[in-house]
Amino acid sequence: MLLEQLSGNLIQGIILGAVYGMATMGLSLIFGVLKVVNVGHGAFIMVGAFVTLWLFNALGINPIIALPGAFVIGMGLGLIFYYTTMQRLIKAPELATLLATFSIGILLEELVKLIFGSEFRGYNWVVGKIDIGVTVLPLSKLYACIGSVIIALLLYLWFKKTRAGSAIRSVVEDSEGARVCGVNVGGAYALSFALGIGLTVSSGVLLTMFIPVGINPYMGGGYTLKAFVIAVLGGLSSPYGAFFGGLVFGLIENGSYTLFALIPGVEPFALTRFLSFVILLAILLIKPTGLLSTK
Repeated sequence: MLLEQLSGNLIQGIILGAVYGMATMGLSLIFGVLKVVNVGHGAFIMVGAFVTLWLFNALGINPIIALPGAFVIGMGLGLIFYYTTMQRLIKAPELATLLATFSIGILLEELVKLIFGSEFRGYNWVVGKIDIGVTVLPLSKLYACIGSVIIALLLYLWFKKTRAGSAIRSVVEDSEGARVCGVNVGGAYALSFALGIGLTVSSGVLLTMFIPVGINPYMGGGYTLKAFVIAVLGGLSSPYGAFFGGLVFGLIENGSYTLFALIPGVEPFALTRFLSFVILLAILLIKPTGLLSTK
């Protein structure tokens, strides 16, 4: 019985981990190109959740169709915040960018609170379930997993096959060398920041398929913590490493929940959050560049 429950939770963990990985790709992309740690990461995930909520409840648009719209909104927000704030702080001390992204996150939370209120909200998108023996998978979660994989593949192909993607990779390798070769480094920074925020807002759409009734302006804090753990797992500055780090984290989170539930008198969910901090600290002590880093 325990083995069956653990197997089912691990499968659920892989599906959730794919979405976690996609949700962290934007964070890793921004850090990899701009060397900016976006501590307001969770607020952008929250924006994606509210975009989904509004499109579904007001216009009847399901979350899958809402995904492109959320990405465009995220790109727009990324460009606005880059040119109004981040562009001035590219060469500034790390504390300045930390404070800037933290402030952006607070600003977004309070704006959404002003518009929608602070209470928990949700939507009801029923598309059926599939029984695979050891667990029952809601199709909405399966769609979220497939969407995450497709987005990750599209990002990989974009970086490898397009001129803009090659320009960004050259800036990561040597920004001054790229500038000498005619690459618009400032434009590459702006595009990277916008793309990173676009991916993050899009991930908020996919995450609502796991918590359709848990949407509120302050929901992003827990996801920020998880994203940092996953980013460290994946090698800090690698979007692709972040995706695989998400898969690992999903397995650890769901697997540990099953085992913690066997301990009497404890709350399994609280212990899984505690485990996140332990994993982050352990990785930083053992291999600060990330477990999946090639360096």
